[in-house]
Amino acid sequence: MANEELNKRVYVREVKEAFGLEQLAGSDDSLNRWIIAPDINRPGLELSGYLESNDLKRVVIMGTKEFEYMSKFDYDTQKSRFEIITDSFTPCIILSDGFTGMNSLIDLAYQRDFPVFRYDGKTYQLITDLVSFLSEKLAPTDSLYGVMMNIYGRGIMITGKSGIGKSELALDLINRGHMLVADDRIDVTRIHTKILCTAPKLLKRMLEIRGIGIVDVTRMFGANAYLNRCQLDFVIKLVKYDENVETDRLNPINETTDVLGLELPMLTIPITEGKSLSVIIEAAVSNYLLDKLGFNSNEDFKERYKQELLSKGGGEE
Repeated sequence: MANEELNKRVYVREVKEAFGLEQLAGSDDSLNRWIIAPDINRPGLELSGYLESNDLKRVVIMGTKEFEYMSKFDYDTQKSRFEIITDSFTPCIILSDGFTGMNSLIDLAYQRDFPVFRYDGKTYQLITDLVSFLSEKLAPTDSLYGVMMNIYGRGIMITGKSGIGKSELALDLINRGHMLVADDRIDVTRIHTKILCTAPKLLKRMLEIRGIGIVDVTRMFGANAYLNRCQLDFVIKLVKYDENVETDRLNPINETTDVLGLELPMLTIPITEGKSLSVIIEAAVSNYLLDKLGFNSNEDFKERYKQELLSKGGGEE
């Protein structure tokens, strides 16, 4: 996995521009502060003077409750409390609900060249939108190799060694009405408990077929053949069939694979020449969807077999 996410940052300037914030204090240079945490801080404890276990690396949002509380104190007390949340590690303060700020806060912010902004909307809306914005910007990312398809409305990643036929399989699946997301390189991003996949800008809509070259699937099959981004639900790993490897056909291994710290279901499919692999993939995805609904064909068959033996006096075996 790449370590790129460890160095990710968002500049305060980006937040100001994205949300159209009005700057109340701080110079243009103060907008170059970093945001490295995809969360916000409602500074109730800090404003009460409690200094332990606080996280000063998050954007501070102050709304009605904070201002009603701080209005009970005099100028000097307010200023001493605001010193806690205007240190060098705190990215910025955003005042929601249209507040213009207290003189104590604005004066201190100018002294420290600390960015303070005003947001006209409601606090809850700002929190929701800002956390979503920062989560996407700061999300862990990686690049994987394979083919990403949308099959029956689910995001399916097909992996396997180079030359095993992944791109040719993708072409057949597209011809059967499914959608390409990415071929060869897949950019993956983790947002909370979801993995989102897309193709690098250079490779969007492109599919490489040996002997033909690069084809644009939208021009060849139409706009419905391509999906810009989708969630990763299921991984299918293609391997060459080896007759020396024993497999239990009624007890397939419930494999998983780690993608950016999330364990996702994976199925290994041994392939041989002459079989309709696209039909097998469709069947695998359909079986995955049935399993999600609580239907397991393998278990159903074993139960039928057991009952058949019992009816013939064959015992438990």
